[in-house]
Amino acid sequence: MLDPSHSDEKLRIEDLRSFKILDTPAEQAYDDVVKLASYICDTPIALISLIDEDRQWFKARVGLNAMETPRGQAFCAHAIMDPDRVMEVPDTQQDARFVDNPLVTGDPGIRFYAGAPLLTPSGAALGTVCVIDRVPRKLTERQSEALQALSRRVVQLLALRRVNAELELVTKAQTLRHQQLENQQRRIEELNHDLQEQTLTDPLTALKNRRAFDTLLSHEFARSLRSKSPLCLLMVDADHFKAYNDAFGHVAGDQALMFIALAIKSQARAYDHVARYGGEEFCVILPDTQLNEALVVAERIRDSIKSIHGLRRPMSASIGVAYSEGISSPKRLVELADRAMYLAKQGGRDRVEIFLPPT
Repeated sequence: MLDPSHSDEKLRIEDLRSFKILDTPAEQAYDDVVKLASYICDTPIALISLIDEDRQWFKARVGLNAMETPRGQAFCAHAIMDPDRVMEVPDTQQDARFVDNPLVTGDPGIRFYAGAPLLTPSGAALGTVCVIDRVPRKLTERQSEALQALSRRVVQLLALRRVNAELELVTKAQTLRHQQLENQQRRIEELNHDLQEQTLTDPLTALKNRRAFDTLLSHEFARSLRSKSPLCLLMVDADHFKAYNDAFGHVAGDQALMFIALAIKSQARAYDHVARYGGEEFCVILPDTQLNEALVVAERIRDSIKSIHGLRRPMSASIGVAYSEGISSPKRLVELADRAMYLAKQGGRDRVEIFLPPT
């Protein structure tokens, strides 16, 4: 037998392990081979044995309970030394190599052995398809040829197993890569969404900014025309904000704007759109809202701003209301809301005004 440290033996072991067959569960295809071997050769025992560094392990077996034996006792370890032919031992008690073998002197009491090596295309003999009897005998030529054919079939099964394993690894790698690409695409979409939100959101108040307001108003105005539904717009200006900023500083001014934004948002309905128009001015788009309903929302906002706690001094707001009926464009609606807001400022502030164009 080859020394396990011999270079050829190392290559044989590497070839064997590349099939990842050792210590795998029973499989029907291999079990069928040993059943055929036992039937063709008319023996009570048939095995598919694989020889690693220390043992003989049985991938399939008929007539034997053991799953493995030490390599030093293995008949197959001798058979793989001459891989081009079937090794046949007609009577173990007449063969000096095996007469004292524990598998001969003890269970299973081997008297006859024949093994066809499992020879891979690279020339490595991995083990055998073997048949065993408890009485001396010889194989016929046709039985010997059949045993070799079965050994070639096992090698084909092993090669197919390796190809399937490689394909599975490729499939797993492709699946993993696909998942990575999907995750990367999802992350890009999230980043794009976040970026878009940043371009449409006022960083101080977290309300929609002027750019988002223009888009939303255009959309709601077009929908109002299509569905002939009412649309109102509120323009809210924080009264005397410059004086507040000058008196208490920009940090306090920014805090006041955040409080005002929250106060407006708290009174808006779920389908309304609240935006910071610029500086201390805010807009509220009120879809599907009649003028009288818009006035109610505006008054609630005015009261909410007056009731803010946590400011250096109380604040109020001048609110202008515009109605879309008879208005030709979103721009015109903004102009009317702006005029109404200035009417509220000119009228003493802390009030709500409507500007209706002359008919």
